[in-house]
This record gives sequence, structure tokens and C-alpha cells, in this order.
Amino acid sequence: MTLFADTAGERLDAFLARQPGTLSRSAAQRLIEEGMVTRNGVPGKKNDRLNIGDRVEYTIPEAKPVNIVPTEMPLDIVYEDDDLLVINKPKGLVVHPAAGHADDTLVNGLLYALGGDLSGINGELRPGIVHRIDRDTSGLIIAAKNDTAHVRLAEQLQDHTLARTYRCIVVGGLREDSGTVDAPIGRCPTDRKKMAVVSGGRRAVTHWTALERFPGATYVECRLETGRTHQIRVHMAYIGHPILGDTVYGSKKAVPGLQGQCLHAVGLRFLHPRTGEMVELSCPLPEEFERQLKKYRGMT
Repeated sequence: MTLFADTAGERLDAFLARQPGTLSRSAAQRLIEEGMVTRNGVPGKKNDRLNIGDRVEYTIPEAKPVNIVPTEMPLDIVYEDDDLLVINKPKGLVVHPAAGHADDTLVNGLLYALGGDLSGINGELRPGIVHRIDRDTSGLIIAAKNDTAHVRLAEQLQDHTLARTYRCIVVGGLREDSGTVDAPIGRCPTDRKKMAVVSGGRRAVTHWTALERFPGATYVECRLETGRTHQIRVHMAYIGHPILGDTVYGSKKAVPGLQGQCLHAVGLRFLHPRTGEMVELSCPLPEEFERQLKKYRGMT
């Protein structure tokens, strides 16, 4: 495909990413790194600054199947149409295959459920997981069925028009009724398996509101402005109120009756990638979360 730059000084990867229905920023960078993008006939670099009228040519490779085995599993589908579906993911379910979790992930289940209705972003035929949530976090997650939906939803993640709301129980009593944590997140320098607030990390912003207060705990709603790995877990621990049951960023002791952290992605709001209409979705809290709230409410 051939494009002509219309803005002076714009980075090559950013220029490609803002073209309607084309590429995400990360996909554009990968194409550039693989030599699939030229600027005025010369292989481009992602940080090249364009001049008005520069000729940009790129090729998107045909989608190829990935070696993931479709697996039949129950999926709690909250919303579905020809472009996307939204699943209420249970705790304990890994989103993507990885070392130690090659099978029985959400992607395996989506491959079985969707068959050929998959996006081909980044040259791979796979269910288009637009954003992730941790294995032991439950709640709403979007999968795109085609490239256009995937790219447009990814753009909304970048410009924050895709809103994600979480509920959690944190340890201790928050002093204020609401607040914002604006602290950069990167790999923990002493434990590479963990994330941490670090100088030079990627900007991360979490807005929180206290919903109920209990002896030794607070029921909180969090809204993500950015989407870094483990963001809410890291940020709440950073301000001294780790999420109940989070044995990575909080107490190492497990909470009876609770698997993993008490964190649930309760709501999504986004513009439909085809119609532009606002879509607002929500799902109930898991039973074990409700049990913890009932226990704390009985203490007041």
C-alpha cells in the first residue's frame, strides 16, 4: 500500500498507526523492523521524521495460522456481534499461551468457539485479544473478530476512549474518598517477574474511588487511564493498600476462601468499531468476591 505524508515532523510508526483501519502502533513498528516499510524507496526506521509529501509504502504479510490447539471450554459471553465479543473471564484462566501455559487458555477457547472469525493482526491468524487481564483477575475482556475492529479498538486504548472499570477490596482504610495514582511502571529491578513503580518506567495512571469502608479494608472502584501490566495491583500496593489476596504485591499469606487477588473487571465502555455507537457493558462480581464483602459488612 502507498501513502503520502501530510504532516511534517511526524514519526513514521505514528503516521502508519493513525491511518484509518490499518495498523496498531506496535504492529507498525514490527513491520518497520522487518523491512516491510519504505520511505521514498529506502527502508524506514520507526523514529524517522517525515516531510510533507514523503512516499510511504508498506506490505502487510498474509495471516498465517499459529500453532495453538482449539479447546472446547465454557465461555461466559456478555456481548457478541459480527465484529467482536466480550467475555467475562473467570479467575484462574490464562489469556494467552505462554511458557507453562501452552493449552487451556482463553485463546484456545476462542479458537474453538470462533473458528475462522479471527483477526490477523501482526500477520498471525489468531483471536484478536485487544487487552489482557491477569490470570487471577476476573472480568470483562474484548476479542476482535477482524483486523478493522482490532485496530480501531486498539486505537481507543491509546486515546483512552475505551474505558475499563474495576472493583477491588484493598487492605487498610484509605484516607480520602477518591484519588489518582500517576506513577510510572516498569520491571522491578530486584525481581524481574514483578512490576514496580520505577523511575524511567512507562507512564501509568489509575483513578480510584472508595465505595465502602470496613475495619481493616476498603471496597474500591478503579478506572484505568493507561493499561500497564499489573497496573492496579502495583499502584494500590505503592500507596500502601495492596489488594486483598495479592500474594505477589501484598501479604504472602493466602486469604481463606479467596483464590488470588480480589480484583474484578466489572465494566467496559467503548465506541463500536463499525457503527461508532457507544457500547456500555457490565458484569456481576464473582461469588467469592461477594462472600468477602458479606464477611466485611458483617463486621460493621
